Amino acid sequence: MDEFLSDVHAAKLPLPAHLVRFFSPGRGVDVVTDSQAPAGAGLAGSSTLMVAVAGALRRLTGHRCGKEALREIVQNVEAQVIGVPTGCQDYYPALYGGVNAIELGPGGVKRVPMAVDAAELDARIVLAYTGAPRQSGINNWQVMKAHIDGDRRVHRNFDQIAAIARAMRAVLEKADWVEAGRLMREEWAHRRKNAPGISTALIDRLVKVARNAGAAGAKVCGAGGGGCVAFLVERGAKPRVEAALRAQGASLISARLARRGLRVEAVPE
Repeated sequence: MDEFLSDVHAAKLPLPAHLVRFFSPGRGVDVVTDSQAPAGAGLAGSSTLMVAVAGALRRLTGHRCGKEALREIVQNVEAQVIGVPTGCQDYYPALYGGVNAIELGPGGVKRVPMAVDAAELDARIVLAYTGAPRQSGINNWQVMKAHIDGDRRVHRNFDQIAAIARAMRAVLEKADWVEAGRLMREEWAHRRKNAPGISTALIDRLVKVARNAGAAGAKVCGAGGGGCVAFLVERGAKPRVEAALRAQGASLISARLARRGLRVEAVPE
């Protein structure tokens, strides 16, 4: 164990290896993971993996930290592994489930659960995999650096995206799905301009054919450049949108809103 922890950077799976080093269980452990999401899909798979592994190690070692402290740990570990700053939002679905508003204020990060009809949202979401993995650390850092460097175009886009996020929160709480679709289209129009490569010819084609089939809005998952595209569809249009996407060569991923978040169970040997 000591030899493994000292050479954690050489591990084939550095994210769980770094977490094992942090929690230092004091004995040998086997960490077995499984995921149904494609690698590089932009679905926060690495964040979910880290939350699950960290939650198990917290239980195993008796480490006394709440969910917010656990979020800070996994966020910092991921930044160490990929070598660029990371955001906080990807960890909240795995930690809590449901629909949440994430408020970034002077006092820190605050999660506010939102009362959204899960079944209604499930009926309106289509998730398509482009077949091409994306590199989130690259695209996200390019956009962040442009913002830090004072790129006025990126600043304007960020301001618009932030305003749309606030508006989206309000319309979801009112279950105004027509306006939610319009805001999703507007958000994607701004986001795709942040850096070259966020959208691709295939992504643009999928968005177009889905819109013609009944999608109210669409956006890439994660940093873009590949991975998955999420579609908000009109009520009853899901089969038509799925058929149109399949015809373009996209793979559909069955997706539904997680009703609850992290849960650790001890299985008897």
